[in-house]
Amino acid sequence: MSSTLQILQQYWKHAAFRPLQEEIIQSVLQGKDCIALLPTGGGKSVCYQIPGIILPGVSLVISPLIALMKDQVDALNQKGIAAVAIHSGMQKEEVKQVLLDATESAYQFIYCSPERLESPLFNEFLSHIPFSLLIIDEAHCISQWGYDFRPSYCRIAETKRKLRAIPTIAVTASATPLVLTDIQLQLGLHEPRVFKQSFIRPNISYSCFGSESKINKILEILQKVPGSSIVYCNSRKQCKKIAEAILLQGISADFYHAGLNQLLREQKQQSWIQNKTRVMVCTNAFGMGIDKPDVRTVIHHDIPECLENYYQEAGRAGRDEKRAYAILLWQQKDLNELEQNGEKKFPPIRIIKEVYQAIADFLQIAVGNGEGLYYDFDFNHFVTHFKLDPLLVVNVLRILEQEGHIQFNEQIFLPTQVNFCTDNETLDQFEIMYPSLEPLIKALLRSYAGIFHNRISVYEQTLARICRTDLANITMQLKQLHTHGIIEYLPKKETPQIHFLLNRAPAQFLNINQDHYLERKKLHTQRMNTIIQYATLNKSCRSNFIGQYFGDNSSIVCGVCDICLENKRTAIADTHFSQIESLLKSNASKGINTEILMGEAKNISPKKIWTILNFLQAENKITITEEKRIFWSK
Repeated sequence: MSSTLQILQQYWKHAAFRPLQEEIIQSVLQGKDCIALLPTGGGKSVCYQIPGIILPGVSLVISPLIALMKDQVDALNQKGIAAVAIHSGMQKEEVKQVLLDATESAYQFIYCSPERLESPLFNEFLSHIPFSLLIIDEAHCISQWGYDFRPSYCRIAETKRKLRAIPTIAVTASATPLVLTDIQLQLGLHEPRVFKQSFIRPNISYSCFGSESKINKILEILQKVPGSSIVYCNSRKQCKKIAEAILLQGISADFYHAGLNQLLREQKQQSWIQNKTRVMVCTNAFGMGIDKPDVRTVIHHDIPECLENYYQEAGRAGRDEKRAYAILLWQQKDLNELEQNGEKKFPPIRIIKEVYQAIADFLQIAVGNGEGLYYDFDFNHFVTHFKLDPLLVVNVLRILEQEGHIQFNEQIFLPTQVNFCTDNETLDQFEIMYPSLEPLIKALLRSYAGIFHNRISVYEQTLARICRTDLANITMQLKQLHTHGIIEYLPKKETPQIHFLLNRAPAQFLNINQDHYLERKKLHTQRMNTIIQYATLNKSCRSNFIGQYFGDNSSIVCGVCDICLENKRTAIADTHFSQIESLLKSNASKGINTEILMGEAKNISPKKIWTILNFLQAENKITITEEKRIFWSK
């Protein structure tokens, strides 16, 4: 047995590798640069985590989302693999301690955002940490021709040049041929090996329905197909509304979006992962980094703006390789709105400058100021005050990010910060005077090294567990210690923030690369037309359409999408279909053996009978046991 397979079995409990995983791992271990294009659920993390375990030194993982980093770090630590994430919620002293520990190879994996690579502190330690592997997750973010361009990714190449010659692996689930070429160019990869898995997911049945009542269609699907489900919506308000409608039908459901506080999001997510909640109705803030294999349906209440987003979200179904369903619902007004939103997505440059001016006025930033500073940004207050369209503002913020002026994060999470601002003698006297606060003081001093001299991130849940009390009491006691001057207490923040990367410019002189901007607008229009074409397909296989979009030119049809199933049905005489259905229904209570069925339908060839049975099974209308007994499940 190979050492890589032993590691897979020891840490991941998988009996064998998925397609291409072992080839990618071996290529990395041989010191070669790689690009791995594996569909959602294809096991991308294993491709770099196993080499990271085997190679000496530290593996540096660049990832765009704090939530994604946290999930992966937690999963590695639970396996007994030393991993840590450096994120925006950490104070300088905490980051410095992590980097100091890393110089002694205390970690096998360091996860960080691309923005962190540019900090003076990180660069100070860069040459002292024994890095052995560079991993770029969500690598499509590096291409401005892609659907999720992040300018901070373009600066990864500079960090790569500063590192000694170590292998680089770039991984993504959704890159077109154009974006794939750009990834190689932007990262400066040396003769990389490119691994591309087929985009066909044979166990997923894709369907699209033009539906007058979407909620009724969702309920119909959930009643037909048992098991865990995700319902994606474009608005937070819609999430709650649909979750309540599903609950009214006696189906366990909850809602999730970025506007909820972090603790509540984690609770909802865990309830769904543990199957205490069957249906999660959510925005696209949900799902990234969640490895739940038994999702049976992913339903899109609203049409996404591009096929990349849809494929990634739909791909969260059926990771256990059992039959699963990805359903997209649409109405003509949705398609019209999608086309209209293209103008909001890429507004005239004049409008961008007007919104930029409004942001500067709202935050009271004078011309020539603001660089490097963070500003709390009350989005709802802003759009109400300036009477602006919310979607337009979100898109302008994104454009300003892509042009390198700001960073905007609506899911920012800055943990509670505490440091003691008294001397030991005063603290001892305080504990005698206020014995009820002594357990919390002791918990802070014992749990957080350096807290007496530095501002440190603390976590109320951990403190509540140590002190054997509840969260509300810990918060109240922290406030009391602050009021008495014992600690400096900065409560956690979960408000959206804008980080100005450059000093505020006069709006009329705001620098925007017009040629690149117009090219991105053109590519967005093409992507929008593609998702509309996908939703309204009526003749060709949906899986095949997706595959060809991503450069997989295999002409194999899936046989299980709604169009393939309809083509099969029309190829069979209706009388034959009705005859088989009638025989199955008449034996619904005890089932019928396939040989007996064929004996009773001698006028139909066995090949046609199996075609009908396969169709009915794909439609979830029958169950065929290992003993070849058929049960009608309707």
